[in-house]
Amino acid sequence: MRATLLLVDLQRDYLTVPGLEPPCSTLVARAVELLETCRRLQVPVIHVWTTIDRNRDRRLPHWRQADRWLCVTGTAGHRPPERLLPRDDEPVAHKAGFNPFASGMLDRALRDAHCDTAILAGLHLHACVRAAATECLERGYAVWVASDAVASNDPLHAESTLRWLSARCVRFLPVSSVIAELGGGPRPARLHRSPRRLSDVLFEAPAVGAVEVAAAAADARQGWTTWRKTAPAVRWNLLSAVADALDRAAPDLATRMAIDIGKPISHALEEIHRAAGNVRDVVRRAAGLPESETEPGGIVRHRPWGVVAMISPWNNPVAIPIGKIAPALAYGNTVVWKPAPAAHGISLAVLELLRSAGVPSSAVRMVPGGAATARLLASDENVAAVTFTGSRLGGYSVQEICARRAVPLQAELSGNNAAIVWDDADFQQAAAQVAGGAFGFSGQRCTANRRVIVHTPRFEAFLSGLMAAGERLVWGDPLDPATDLGPVIDAARRDETAALLAAATADGAAHRIERLQQARAAEPWVREGAYAQPAIACCDVGAHPLVQEETMSPLLVVQRADDFDHALALCNGVRHGLAAALFTKSETLRQRFLDEAEAGILRFDASTAGADVTLPFGGWKHSGVGPPEHGQADRLYYSHLQTIYPPASGIS
Repeated sequence: MRATLLLVDLQRDYLTVPGLEPPCSTLVARAVELLETCRRLQVPVIHVWTTIDRNRDRRLPHWRQADRWLCVTGTAGHRPPERLLPRDDEPVAHKAGFNPFASGMLDRALRDAHCDTAILAGLHLHACVRAAATECLERGYAVWVASDAVASNDPLHAESTLRWLSARCVRFLPVSSVIAELGGGPRPARLHRSPRRLSDVLFEAPAVGAVEVAAAAADARQGWTTWRKTAPAVRWNLLSAVADALDRAAPDLATRMAIDIGKPISHALEEIHRAAGNVRDVVRRAAGLPESETEPGGIVRHRPWGVVAMISPWNNPVAIPIGKIAPALAYGNTVVWKPAPAAHGISLAVLELLRSAGVPSSAVRMVPGGAATARLLASDENVAAVTFTGSRLGGYSVQEICARRAVPLQAELSGNNAAIVWDDADFQQAAAQVAGGAFGFSGQRCTANRRVIVHTPRFEAFLSGLMAAGERLVWGDPLDPATDLGPVIDAARRDETAALLAAATADGAAHRIERLQQARAAEPWVREGAYAQPAIACCDVGAHPLVQEETMSPLLVVQRADDFDHALALCNGVRHGLAAALFTKSETLRQRFLDEAEAGILRFDASTAGADVTLPFGGWKHSGVGPPEHGQADRLYYSHLQTIYPPASGIS
């Protein structure tokens, strides 16, 4: 193999376009890693730039129509960031439109490199990267795309492109795998290391392929023919047995959670007992709802969908899957479950618990694996509905599949939740609530308090209380019942958070950063595990990734508001809309918050973190797709309506 790296349109004007997924900082970091490795391995590098000359206007029609001038030669926006600039021996192929081969420069550069494989990274996957890939294929080159070093401001279109190119022999590999294939590093293994002690390998997470996924879905489809006819009371009795089994197994499951994912054991116990309560609430509601209602014109009945594909995350490895499995089974569906790789061991224990409680094997099947397995499962012809909890990026993939297949989707896609603490609030109580919600379980909850907004005149007073509240939390071993925050899930998450803080310091976006637990941070156990030091970052730059991105780490952003209008604008000024909170005694401000806050869950005088499983749980905007979970919302998703116009003689 003779590979050449093509860096496509990694220019400042493109990198600042709103709505990039993944965000600019992540894209640049991955591209730099790939570029530096290729240089070290002496893999040829070609830079592909959009170059617009104002004196010789060759812009595409939609740019002319919008009077859009980007990447104009001689401007700062025409050039990449410093670390992605070409060296003297690296050619630059210029283009004015989508096709990087149009000028002939790229053809010559590839011939000079004597290449047979093109590795692509850059912008945008749905447009210029796609054009580069298809043109390379036509010229007989093998094509790889560094999947985590390409981005788009049209992420659903990008997912369609990924599927389309994959079907045409384009390989999508993460940067770590590309580097391994080039001989620049170890081949990535699916080894899961202990977050408590990174030198300890706990297990290797398996991943199944298309054959195994299809077999599991077919088995669940066959099982559905029996399960849907099982008497509702029998289904409910089985689920009640599951709830009792969860309560009994709580100590063992909680210990496993503390070891496998670093969840403090007190938080893990609460999660498991909450899951048991969720199952009992599902049974109570299902038992009180008729399967059909008679209207003057006919009959309306609720029917199960069939096989539900369930894709669950690692951070709540019991409560989230159980919260989907219970209503799916209660309303007559069967389930194929794809858990997150980091939760593989816990998920096997939960599956065994279901079996022991009497749930048939064909009613709940499991397929282990990562994103590729999730795509296969959601795409399977026997899957009638999909429920997904995970990242916003993962959600785009599932949305594209479900839209193409015309199957219903329920998706909870993370949160970037704000609490507004106003002048008349109890600052001590608010600080304790926000600190607990931000740093508990190291911020690895979708409802975690990621931002707090304070009136500018009270900023220093509240920040002081917030720091004191954060210092009172116990940072340590998740197996210790006293621990509030343990490690993050892995070293990569820890390092990403550190890099984000470093970038916000370097570019001046964060005007102040307070790192908590300084004495503890110097102790040896911190270096042995994936322990991220809790931090408070003060940032008033609303568009900065520090404010805009969900970090899933013990990082709290504090923002200053000029007045309450400004506070609401900051609260709503992110793509997410899962949860928001307000601390105030003012009924007027509470009503404004109720009227104007853009989130699916609103709370007063409490952190955004946590949820009551008897109430619907779901986000607005980019935080959710489809109906919410839990409470009265369950039947909205796990069954669909059928209208019957009966014959004149009626239906017996």
